Amino acid sequence: MITLIGLGTGNYDTLSRGAEKALRELSLRHQNGTGVLFLRTSIHPTVALLDEWGIAYTPLDSYYEQERDFKAVYRAIAERVLASANQKTPTGEAFQVGYAVPGHPLFAEEASEQILVGAKEQGTPTRTVASGSFVEAVLTCAGVSLGDGCDIRDALALREKDAIGADGTPLAGGVDVSRGVLLYQVYDTASASHAKLCLMRHYPDDWEVLVVRKAGVPNEESLTRIPLFRLDRVKVDHLTSVYVPPLPPSLRRHDFSALVGIMARLRAPNGCPWDREQTHQTLKRYFIEETYEVIEAIDADDPDLLCEELGDALLQTVFHAQLTDEEGIFGIDDVVAQICEKLVRRHPHVFGDVDVADSDEVLTNWERIKRAEKANDEKKRRDSILDGIPKGLPALMQAMEISKRVVKVGFEWNRFEDVLAKVDEEVVELKAELNSPTPDKDKISGELGDLIFTMVQVARWQRLDAEDALRVMLGRFSARFRYIERRAKEQSRLLTEMTLDEMDALWNEAKANKIG
Repeated sequence: MITLIGLGTGNYDTLSRGAEKALRELSLRHQNGTGVLFLRTSIHPTVALLDEWGIAYTPLDSYYEQERDFKAVYRAIAERVLASANQKTPTGEAFQVGYAVPGHPLFAEEASEQILVGAKEQGTPTRTVASGSFVEAVLTCAGVSLGDGCDIRDALALREKDAIGADGTPLAGGVDVSRGVLLYQVYDTASASHAKLCLMRHYPDDWEVLVVRKAGVPNEESLTRIPLFRLDRVKVDHLTSVYVPPLPPSLRRHDFSALVGIMARLRAPNGCPWDREQTHQTLKRYFIEETYEVIEAIDADDPDLLCEELGDALLQTVFHAQLTDEEGIFGIDDVVAQICEKLVRRHPHVFGDVDVADSDEVLTNWERIKRAEKANDEKKRRDSILDGIPKGLPALMQAMEISKRVVKVGFEWNRFEDVLAKVDEEVVELKAELNSPTPDKDKISGELGDLIFTMVQVARWQRLDAEDALRVMLGRFSARFRYIERRAKEQSRLLTEMTLDEMDALWNEAKANKIG
């Protein structure tokens, strides 16, 4: 039998009668060799009372010095307790093991959780004898009502940024600012500083937080109210907790869930007439427009503009998901879940045990996994490697995607010199058609298409994007032509009045000035 025992907050009144009884019984067994009583730590006010009563115990504080981090400490403690439970008394009876911790044995006690899991696996019965936890003591000291609930978190588990675990699942690092947050493990300046930096991502720097030390310990309990930015400048110790009051709606930073809620509100019966009229079909052009505006912001190298345009593009995704949610087909959570699952599935070198040498091997694995997925899905099964290329793609992008796919089955030149030779060949054929005594526009169009497609192959061989190259060139051309317009205006002249040589001189002037 393993008995998990809570020692309360340090106030004798919070130590339950059941806990006292269990401690005395296990102390006797500890003394006569038929059991053992472990204390996770002897650094707790209640331990002085145990000494006064003559309770025999074995403290496990040494693990905090031996192990590299808290996870290792808790794992080592759990292994020690579980191993002891497998012993037998001299007469062959079951060995009784007690494991006592400050507060409640199941509140913020990772070793207790591991012990319960391990005991179940090895068939060892367990029981839990509770006492008052630090939670009640801290909230009582802070004068906090639990009407809206409370988010109880390990300060060390908070994260400054969202994170994903090795298995692809989110790591709980954020906080719910609509409820009070109670942090434990704020035991030194480093942990307080870490908590401060994580909280300042969600709360104003001067948001008032409550620092509670020795909650529930008579004559020693203290409460300090400070602005958040001073959290790592006040005295803390192993009996310190921090309570962060909820933020009022007016101070809460909008997040993804807020966007989803706003979109639902716009589509509600009493929402926006325009938004309520939209369908997937009517929204198509806006999706395309917003996508190109994102690209324009990237080309402009303007972070503020990019942030704004990404928001506009994200709105389109949320809008379409809201429409299908109203139809009972799928919602935005399903969209997010599918892409998360796909990313994890197609990155086995990150979330699994696959090794890759470089990015080329990553792409090879991606395509292999993608083909396997589609082979098992009737809706996605493809008869041709060219199936699935969006017909609405710009022509250069479509050409690049087609060429990328056909080379995977060996439809490819052996050398780059052969590609350049093909360019020369297509130029000759285009010139021949243009210089024909009876030029045929359809044939000229065909030869021009052949030449452009071949130039896309040049871009692919050079690991360049033809669409991007043309877009950058057009931006450069536009900037230089605007320079010509501006210089002509400065001379009080119209472009239509200028000769080609004059405009060409201004063009070269723009190049010399590195315009574009």
